[in-house]
Amino acid sequence: MSATGKHRWLVPALLLIGFALTLAHTRWPLVNGYAEFVLTTIGINIILCASLNLVNGYMGEFSVGHAGFMALGAYASAVCTVQLGFAGMVPGAPAAGFVAAMLAGGAVAAMVGFLLALLSFKTRGDYLAIITLAFLMIVKSALENIEQVGGPRGMLGIARLSSPPVVFVAAVVTIWALRNLVYSKFGRAISAIREDEIAATAMGVRTREAKVLAFVISAFFGGVGGALFAHQIQFINPATFDIVRSTEILLMVYLGGVGSLTGSVLGATVFTVLSQLLMPLGPWRLVILPLLLVLLMLFRPRGILGMREPGWFKPLRERLGANRPGGGQP
Repeated sequence: MSATGKHRWLVPALLLIGFALTLAHTRWPLVNGYAEFVLTTIGINIILCASLNLVNGYMGEFSVGHAGFMALGAYASAVCTVQLGFAGMVPGAPAAGFVAAMLAGGAVAAMVGFLLALLSFKTRGDYLAIITLAFLMIVKSALENIEQVGGPRGMLGIARLSSPPVVFVAAVVTIWALRNLVYSKFGRAISAIREDEIAATAMGVRTREAKVLAFVISAFFGGVGGALFAHQIQFINPATFDIVRSTEILLMVYLGGVGSLTGSVLGATVFTVLSQLLMPLGPWRLVILPLLLVLLMLFRPRGILGMREPGWFKPLRERLGANRPGGGQP
């Protein structure tokens, strides 16, 4: 379903702004180095948070291995640009090769996510959390033992290609794609699975196929976020993608709100800014942020915008349906 109504030009306008900023930023840097780093980090976190929200929020499962897909995307894209020369495939336009490397990173994560989903979606709840945690540990251990990608030392020499405008465009495309997805027939199916899987099956929803597809899409965008991260930091090693990284993404999801893409944007932004503000506290930052997650689970378990979206964000058909007598989401 495409964007309609008075907001139908919102996504094209945002993309146009992003491309204009990208061109301008290549000639005249628009912000200083620190602000550029923070803005880029916010955009990457929005992609990671929104993609995990598809599984944990809209589908109602509990995955804790999203950093594993982030690692696969980061390493796959880094291999493409550093070892396979994707950045030089179009002379004078490294961004074209970077887009190809970024999509390759997402594709690798999606393929692995597909295999994991086939094995894991015979279970749910706590068992799925254990399986995805084991998957994260397997990915981290495997990368530590592959010398072709640096082993535990990691990979150096990654080009810095993730500028704020590039990440802005990627984040807008991600939110737009996921928004159209969750308000489609498929989105209704995964929401029905969240509410009652047995009832969804009785109504004709092919629950296993829906869960696998949602997991693969989530993994793809997680890999894209990892690719952008690798080309922002310019150095990656397996220790970067540990359970702490997955916990941070979970915190963003539950801070902004489960089942809410605007909540994902809010949660990623607040978490990133708060992390930067708490930097002077040193190790105490790692105490305060998990404590925030505990307080959220106690007092607002669905997050700030849990299960809610602003009216302008929804497609026109959804807004009209909500205004009819007895309308709204089922």
